[in-house]
Amino acid sequence: MLFETDRIRLRKMRREDIEVYNKWSNDEEFVRNTYPNIDRYSMEDTEKFYNKIANSSSAKTYIIEDISNGNPIGITTLLNIEFFNRNAEFIIDIGEKEYWGKGYGKEVMELMLRLAFLELNLNRVYLRVFSFNERAIKLYEKIGFLCEGRSREVIFRDGKWHDIVNMGMLQREYLG
Repeated sequence: MLFETDRIRLRKMRREDIEVYNKWSNDEEFVRNTYPNIDRYSMEDTEKFYNKIANSSSAKTYIIEDISNGNPIGITTLLNIEFFNRNAEFIIDIGEKEYWGKGYGKEVMELMLRLAFLELNLNRVYLRVFSFNERAIKLYEKIGFLCEGRSREVIFRDGKWHDIVNMGMLQREYLG
């Protein structure tokens, strides 16, 4: 499988990516839309995460790189891959803010869905998104994810409760 477009490349996460991932994981604006807990993550926590995913057979984790300069701009994962039931959870995080809202997320999703459905032959890919993250929900719907339900009042942000929206896509929907 080709892991790149004209603008981005997906590559395996390397030990030297720990520092930039730790920076993203401690950015308040980034964490607000992606992490259930707004905690600070130590370098040790990030290193544990790296060691876990580097040795995992149930996850495919990639750093998203800007082809023009080779800089990491985000991370994406197929997580909790169940080969028997042929499904996995999808996660995408664009960590560098100057890349937000410019179509990079869509390109990454297209590559990862190709991996999931055509290479790994998964039947279902699912994701979870905070209900206040309307921009992400619109993108997921545009790509073809359908709302499968809501987990009510799970996230507390800005003085009020928010839902987690559960979305999924089946291989036959992807193939159209």
